[in-house]
Amino acid sequence: MAKAERTRSDKPAKAAAPERVAAFRTGLSAEACAAALLIAKGYRILAKRFRTPHGEIDIIARKRGLVAFVEVKARASLDDAAYAVTPRQQQRIIDAAQAWLMAHPDHAELELRFDAILVAPRSLPRHLIAAFDASQ
Repeated sequence: MAKAERTRSDKPAKAAAPERVAAFRTGLSAEACAAALLIAKGYRILAKRFRTPHGEIDIIARKRGLVAFVEVKARASLDDAAYAVTPRQQQRIIDAAQAWLMAHPDHAELELRFDAILVAPRSLPRHLIAAFDASQ
């Protein structure tokens, strides 16, 4: 008799480590803060937490003829947050943006930009316009 295969759903769910839960909540809070900042600046939020096999884009926003793919970083200081977007992560965001554009071809002819919003305690969020570009 063949042994039954276990699927992922057969395993009991493990509770996430408290520090991972805290990091997740901090990230969600930072993304909400960043979205509010973009809305206040006249952007319309097109998508949040857009996931692909290539990576995730925190926020996709539009303002007139521009689509901004926004990475949100929350750290202890704005300087720490600024250094948190690594070249490897930039490439994953660029790849995810290409996937989003394939699914939304009507936006492909607009100006495209890769921004970052940095969030830290006791500081106003900082919007880095054109934090990196797809030609890097």
